[in-house]
Amino acid sequence: MALNAKKQIYWRRFIQSFRYASRGFICAVKQEQNMKLHVVFAVIVIGMAFVLKVPLTHWLVLIAVIGVVFALELINTALERTVDLVTDEYHPLAEQAKDIAAAAVFVFSIAAVIIGMLIFYEPLISLFAT
Repeated sequence: MALNAKKQIYWRRFIQSFRYASRGFICAVKQEQNMKLHVVFAVIVIGMAFVLKVPLTHWLVLIAVIGVVFALELINTALERTVDLVTDEYHPLAEQAKDIAAAAVFVFSIAAVIIGMLIFYEPLISLFAT
């Protein structure tokens, strides 16, 4: 196979991987209540950051936190679907796996709220003090 043909196949696969990832994200947003909530809160946070003109470093932290929350929720959803695929019967280890994955999202979501409060505290105080 010619080098040019290999490059074309590489780029086709690379672009296709983005399609698969986008399809997975859209599927999670459409089907998962918690993912919908994460998206809504992310939009609110981004809007507040624009309105309050937060500094670039805070933007970087907000984007990272939003990304981690999304990623954890997607992993949680994938794990839940996989467990459901493997067994229809109740098993305590399956329940624990699902609960522990959900706990990971919950723990980081609490951290995200605290980070958001720290980032938005001063801009909100300044906004209402004027």
